[in-house]
Amino acid sequence: MNKSELIDAMAEASDLTKADAGRALDAFMSSVTDALKENDSVALVGFGTFSVKDRAERKGRNPQTGAEITIKAARIPSFKAGKGLKDSVNG
Repeated sequence: MNKSELIDAMAEASDLTKADAGRALDAFMSSVTDALKENDSVALVGFGTFSVKDRAERKGRNPQTGAEITIKAARIPSFKAGKGLKDSVNG
């Protein structure tokens, strides 16, 4: 499912127009992004938790030359599925 299909599904499920559903989805994504930028997490009970994890600097190899390179440390977004979502997918 891509963003357009998700907007269509949200509009149908919530009796919103597609434009309103699109704005709602954009607002959700923006709010989650802003929270993660502030190193805060977003927990949606039964669905999951969006958070930021720190990845340490590490060594890697250039696949073309085989030369060793250093991969910089980074903050990466993470999502951990909640019990309700896991149960829905598996049940």
